[in-house]
Amino acid sequence: MGYEFLWLLLLLLAFQPFLQRKFLEMSRQKMLAKLEASRGSRVILLVHRQETMSFWGFPIMRYIDINDSEEVIRAINMTDKDVPIDIILHTPGGLVLASLQIALALKKHPAKTTAFIPYYAMSGGTLIALACDEIVMGEHAVLGPVDPQIQGFPAASILRLLRRKPMDKIEDQTLILADMAEMALSQMKKCLKIILQGKYPDHTIDEIAELLSQGYFTHDHPITYEEAKKIGLPVRNEMPPEIYHLMRLFPQPLRSTPTVEYLPLPKKRVKS
Repeated sequence: MGYEFLWLLLLLLAFQPFLQRKFLEMSRQKMLAKLEASRGSRVILLVHRQETMSFWGFPIMRYIDINDSEEVIRAINMTDKDVPIDIILHTPGGLVLASLQIALALKKHPAKTTAFIPYYAMSGGTLIALACDEIVMGEHAVLGPVDPQIQGFPAASILRLLRRKPMDKIEDQTLILADMAEMALSQMKKCLKIILQGKYPDHTIDEIAELLSQGYFTHDHPITYEEAKKIGLPVRNEMPPEIYHLMRLFPQPLRSTPTVEYLPLPKKRVKS
């Protein structure tokens, strides 16, 4: 009897991660259905968390990839042309190709498109948000520049190197990178202007495309709600509470010791 109980306990422990994951998936689907019903829209989630390898436990950072673009485009294609689309973004960015595909698909959708940024949407995430008719940012949420990176280096910085160093001192490989950087910067600005066309005043499109794509900031520069408004982006900050509740259903992988800890209850000042 004791051995049977032990095996049953071990079996339950083995299935616990699977059951927990399924419970979170069901909770997210339920919240998504509720959000879609309240807003009368198609809600698409593009959320990247740090994940771990199932066996070894190594951390893996997730980024926007081709699989993401295929899934988002599939969801857009399944949406009637007169149904608004809300896309919730929580991502550090990723492949330019995948981000551009998503952005162009959202731009072509006839009904209203809204990007919700509860915490952050950098690089490719910002590119996707710019394709939407409206951007809703959390109080402390940030966007980021969309300047291209070449083999881990900012394209604009590679070109600046040519102006600061004699040509005979520059290696052929660096010159090749500089040629790629020049093309990448030109292509990104052109693509960004296409995305912005028809959604922003004509006199601001070139200015916004230049500022965000040509390396005036570091690639991880946080663009706050206030700064986004100054730039001329169509942002507002009335984030629906349901979206924060939805984000709680995307927990980071558990560690042995949590890095952030607090009592999960509202805290109010006690009147004396």
